[in-house]
Amino acid sequence: MDAALVEGTAARKRSGYNIITIEATKKPEDIKLRVAAYARVSSDSADQENSLAAQTRYYTSQITEKPQWEMVDIYADDGISGTSMEKRADFLRLMKDCRRGLIDKILVKSISRFARNTTECLESVRELQAMGISVYFEKENIDTGRISSEMMLTIFASFAQQESESISGNMTWAWQKRMENGTFIPSSQPYGYSMIDGQIVVDELRAKHIRTIFSLYLSGMSTLDIAHYMAEQSKAVPELREIKWTYKGVTRILKNEKYTGNSLWQKRITTESFPHRKVKNRGERQQYYAEGTHPPIIDQETFDRTQTLMVKQNRHKTPSAEANSSVFKGSMICEHCGCLLRRKTIRGVGYRTCRSRDDKDTECTLLPVRESDVEILFCRMYYKLKHYPILSQMLADLRKAAENRLLWREDVVALNKKISDIASQEQMLASLKKQGLIDPDIFIAQSNALARQLREIKRQKERILDSDSDDTIARTQDMVEVMDNGPDFIERIDPELYHGLVEQIKVVDNDHFVIQLKNGLELPETLTQEEV
Repeated sequence: MDAALVEGTAARKRSGYNIITIEATKKPEDIKLRVAAYARVSSDSADQENSLAAQTRYYTSQITEKPQWEMVDIYADDGISGTSMEKRADFLRLMKDCRRGLIDKILVKSISRFARNTTECLESVRELQAMGISVYFEKENIDTGRISSEMMLTIFASFAQQESESISGNMTWAWQKRMENGTFIPSSQPYGYSMIDGQIVVDELRAKHIRTIFSLYLSGMSTLDIAHYMAEQSKAVPELREIKWTYKGVTRILKNEKYTGNSLWQKRITTESFPHRKVKNRGERQQYYAEGTHPPIIDQETFDRTQTLMVKQNRHKTPSAEANSSVFKGSMICEHCGCLLRRKTIRGVGYRTCRSRDDKDTECTLLPVRESDVEILFCRMYYKLKHYPILSQMLADLRKAAENRLLWREDVVALNKKISDIASQEQMLASLKKQGLIDPDIFIAQSNALARQLREIKRQKERILDSDSDDTIARTQDMVEVMDNGPDFIERIDPELYHGLVEQIKVVDNDHFVIQLKNGLELPETLTQEEV
């Protein structure tokens, strides 16, 4: 016999342990598969409410009839476009519940019900697979739990995308025809206008602020200063809080011909392929200029003077003169004495200097900081945030912590009870129908009413779970959106990006800085010798 084996056996005997086997109390066959279903009715389907209710009843029956399955929920979106998952509230709720570990399997009628976009479809399926969740598409008989199904999924998702592209193309053609004959009315109106009975009318409560913006600009105020002024005014004026005031937003208002009562249609166009994106029309498609489509807020002379002034100022403005002169205002702080840094020009170069050192009130040792150095630091920090998942990971961690904290709140518990009560009512209705004790029309009406109540309560619950007394999540989400809409890299500071990301910059010395972001995250940055 092998010597090592003998020695090991002897060692086990010498240990004197008494080994007791504890039998598993929960057998594998007792563990139920947590199953959910997702249903959706496209906007061109007839009798949407009944069809949705029918799908809900169908999947409830499918899941509850299998003893090894346990129903989690039926997620349903009605009358909402399938081209983007962002427009489907219950689909997003389904994905969130999957991330919370509440679901093992999802049932869907077909791929076109799940997604009309190949990229989003595969991204969602892959994310679900990574969490160990499979999706079964009934029409195509595809179960993503099998690895070999992904190739077939790509094929069927492509078919769904072609169908949706065809629908989008038909809508675009219809809009263009209306532009050609002058009957086109945009679905949304610029600030200062509203839609009443199919007519564009002036909203005087907001229109007066548009006139103020034009007046301030013609009086010599910059777009950045106007944005700051409007943001300050919004603290006391409710209707101004409807807009996030930025210098780019003010510029768009000043350039918008609609305020003269005329319309230039198709300034921006939607890309033909998925994912659909709105881009500036640089000559790829025709534009249509229509005069007198609605009442003016600004007279043509004022508008023309504004355009002339903007061209003149842009011609004489250096690439970052306006940005460097005011973007850091009120946001740079001396680490030593806590004073704000103010701007000073030394031999034609812009610096930020500590107020206390300048005024000689204290013995602050901070030397003047070149604005160009701070610009380098910001551009470098922006690149890191753009190309590394710092903010997205922080957002995910914050949401997970908030969900765990809010799970047992009294209002959440109360909503859970309402959900349970509605489920009991649905079961009672189903039982009465099965016994023939309820009129079919009454059954459909009450089923639809309960389905609407249930979806609304679940969305209320989702809003509570997404909310938090601390606004860190909202601030982080805003920053993620700023980064998503920003370029891959920047060489010069962009005031809108800076104010959307940075709360303040603490200056330790001329080489060391701490950039505090809007959500409280602090990032230390150091200038290298090559950058100085």
